[in-house]
Order: sequence, then structure tokens, then C-alpha cells
Amino acid sequence: MLTVNEIFHSIQGESSYAGRPCVFVRLTACDLRCVWCDSPYAFHEGRKMSVDEVVAAVEHYGCPLVEMTGGEPLLQKELYPLMERLHASGHQVLIETGGHRSIEHVPMWATVIMDVKCPGSGEAATHDAANFARLRPHDEVKFVVADRADYEYAREVLRREHLASRVAAVHLSPVHGGLEAKSLAEWVLEDRLPVRVQLQVHKYIWGADVRGV
Repeated sequence: MLTVNEIFHSIQGESSYAGRPCVFVRLTACDLRCVWCDSPYAFHEGRKMSVDEVVAAVEHYGCPLVEMTGGEPLLQKELYPLMERLHASGHQVLIETGGHRSIEHVPMWATVIMDVKCPGSGEAATHDAANFARLRPHDEVKFVVADRADYEYAREVLRREHLASRVAAVHLSPVHGGLEAKSLAEWVLEDRLPVRVQLQVHKYIWGADVRGV
């Protein structure tokens, strides 16, 4: 059984899939407490659902793109048979993870969107450094940036790990309602970083505090 916070159909707001219709399966529980977390309700709220029930709920929307998110989805072992079922039924599967849990067992056909926590999150020390070597060419990496110090941290990790040449995309996203996107964009241009400046599209469509979108 899985503990599921919510399942909903929306517009993908992040990653290179931004703008595409997507079904989100938000699983309950997270062992991080990022300062800027926008889904703290997923720490505890949820209900038990079988893999069959989750698959049926996803297929109800008739949407081929599905993302596993949280919370931290890799905390639940039943995530893997769920992803296998969705893949077998023709879905394209994304998994968004905080980067502190091993991605070693994520199937090759799934796309990992891995956060690298910057100091401003309060959780930078939790990152599993071995995950950099586990990334595949079709995976993506995301940094949420709160200030200049976070930007410089992201820039250093980007260069040290040669991320731009190893994954499909690297995203730098300003903390919504915090760092101005203009400032982040100017820093990226000044340093000629091979990244994408990413805004959370869903928050501009529906607002920052609306759930289920």
C-alpha cells in the first residue's frame, strides 16, 4: 500500500516538460524541512491506496505524462511497482526527488528530476553526493535559489560535476516570492551558464497557495 497525499491533473510547472498536461501523484512524507517548501501539507496528510487504485486514478485522466512527487516519493518502496505498472500501460513517468535518497534503482525508462539543495534551503548537507554519478543522460537537475550565495553554490556544483554535459537539462529556479527572477537571469547571463532559468508556471497560472494544481 502507498500513502498518497493527492492525485491531480494539471499543467507541468517545472523541468523541460513545463507547460505540458500532466497527472501528479503526490506521495505523503518527507524527511527534509526546506525553508521554502511549498507543500508542507504532504508531510503528514494522506490516505492508503493500493497500486491498482492509484493506477486507476491516474488513467481516469487519459493523460500520458505522469509525475511522482511529494513529499519525497523515494521514501515509499511501493513507488517502484507503481511506476512499473504505469510504464507498462504506456505512461511516460517522471520522478521528482530531493536528491538525498539514492536514485540507483530508478528504472532507465523513467526520468529523474533531482533537486540539489542549496544552503538557503537549510538542507544542503543532506544531499547524497553519490547521486551525481547515478544520473543518466535523460535525467534533469534542479537548483532552487534563494539568494546570491545559493546561486554561487549552484554554479560551483554545476561546474564541479560537469552537469551540463551529463544530463538533459539543468534548471535554476528562484524561490517564488523571494528572489527576483530578473536578478537570477542577470547572474546566469553574466556567467554564461549553460542552464535554464525556470519559473514555476503553475504558480503564475493559479497562484502560489492553491493546492491540487
